[in-house]
Amino acid sequence: MQYLAAGLRLPTNGLDYTILAIYFIVVLGIGFAARASVKTSLDFFLSGRSLPAWVTGLAFVAANLGATEILGMSATSAQYGVAVVHWYWIGAIPAMVFLGLVMMPFYYGSKVRSVPEFLLQRFDRSAHLLASALFAFAAVLIAGVNLYALSIVVEALLGWPQWVAIVVAGLFVLAYITIGGLSSAIYNEVLQFFVILAALIPLTILGLKRVGGWDGLTSSLKSSHGHNFLSAWGGTGIGQSNPLGANWLTIVLGLGFVLSFGYWTTNFAEVQRALSAKNLSAARRTPLIAAFPKMFIVFLVMIPGLVAAVLVPKIGTPGSSLTYNDAIPLLMQDLLPNGVLGIAVTGLLAAFMAGMAANVSSFNTVFTYDIWAKYVKKDKPDGYYLRFGRLITAIGVLASIGTAFIASSFSNIMGYLQTLFSFFNVPMFVVFVIGMFWKRASVKSGVWGLFAGTTAAMVNYFWIYKQGVISIPTDQGANFVSAIVGFVAGAVVMVAVTLFTAPKPAAELAGLVYGTKSPGIEEPPAEGDSAWYRKPALLGWGAIVLAALCYVPYSF
Repeated sequence: MQYLAAGLRLPTNGLDYTILAIYFIVVLGIGFAARASVKTSLDFFLSGRSLPAWVTGLAFVAANLGATEILGMSATSAQYGVAVVHWYWIGAIPAMVFLGLVMMPFYYGSKVRSVPEFLLQRFDRSAHLLASALFAFAAVLIAGVNLYALSIVVEALLGWPQWVAIVVAGLFVLAYITIGGLSSAIYNEVLQFFVILAALIPLTILGLKRVGGWDGLTSSLKSSHGHNFLSAWGGTGIGQSNPLGANWLTIVLGLGFVLSFGYWTTNFAEVQRALSAKNLSAARRTPLIAAFPKMFIVFLVMIPGLVAAVLVPKIGTPGSSLTYNDAIPLLMQDLLPNGVLGIAVTGLLAAFMAGMAANVSSFNTVFTYDIWAKYVKKDKPDGYYLRFGRLITAIGVLASIGTAFIASSFSNIMGYLQTLFSFFNVPMFVVFVIGMFWKRASVKSGVWGLFAGTTAAMVNYFWIYKQGVISIPTDQGANFVSAIVGFVAGAVVMVAVTLFTAPKPAAELAGLVYGTKSPGIEEPPAEGDSAWYRKPALLGWGAIVLAALCYVPYSF
């Protein structure tokens, strides 16, 4: 396990701890307040499908803005430079818009309670079971990454060993999710969104001030890291070299299409927020509302990483005790005065809880509805599944504590996350997109496409890349290639299997394939329907225009 460098201890005082204590009290208070609304399993797992779009929209972006996002993307910025913007402007916004405009009508209109449950309706039980198992496993791994990220901060704050921080933090999240269910997680995520911004904004401003503003920052980095470190597209021509170790084709296809769409459209930790919305219109607007702050958050994680690359030039280098994951704690120690430091620490803890809560709440839903209720204990009273959901939440948190130690072996946790996404989310996306847009896709093609895509991505990463069969400069570049390989393999196998197996009867595809109408999906016009905020198409086209601009070659 990698500990922070000796002496990296935040100079906290009573004011900082008071701010932190107040936050924890508020979080638990929200959990107890939400408990009153939990009467059924649907209330516990999907907030009774009763939340307004602005709440689910902010929760949607906060669930992604976890400690892994803040520490991981700042680490990526310190390691690869301005290329980190690709993960936002190409690797998030277009997919979020696609989810809201195209895929949410399928999810919400089919009345599914989870993303894997859609595969049960579109394909068969084997595809559903495999997808559920893969997603549950991935959710526990990703929750463990959040726990490890938090342990970095707590170690710096209190001097606790990382294993102590992991256990204590995991038990705290377990408490407020078990008490209030998804509503507790979502309302806390709305609070956490603003607390996270309050933490990142002063860190960004003070960091820029320390290095002489943007001009001073770029001047220092050009001399130490080269021009391409400050250019999103510089050196990305095929055969050229750049800090990211990926060319424009693997960036656009691997990250911008396969990894991005695979994550945002099939990751139930995100989609669950939209499914908890009160109606289809609110569900469609959820990712569209989230897309707007997502476009600008990149600056709040990129700039601190760049500043760390200037102030700590040996960070992440061979022989150094500092990893790229240390970028944010280093800046907090060096730049923030007491009081502001307390807010920053609180913001990072909030980010951790948002990210972990999102994955734990999605894990308990999938395991309860898609595995336990479908294949182990069928047709039990609703109260049984509510009690089991609380139990499996505890098991999921304990499993996440174990997987946190796996994450500790990676110097850049965002690279580890991208590896997981290429293994699990990308193959699921190819099955979803083919199943949604091709009526002929057969019942059996789903499970074989999912299996082939996952296997091919793992073979590419662990054998072709790790064993040096083909030279790929960086882990991130290998992740992009693995994602492309997994997508292509899944698609080819689905088409091949479809040619030799029977399709699903047309009568059973209503509302599951593009161009077919789902019974009961239409909603009666509400009073004031002419208001702009009730028009997902208006929001959507605005987001599409902004997303399209992200594809224009940009540089700084």
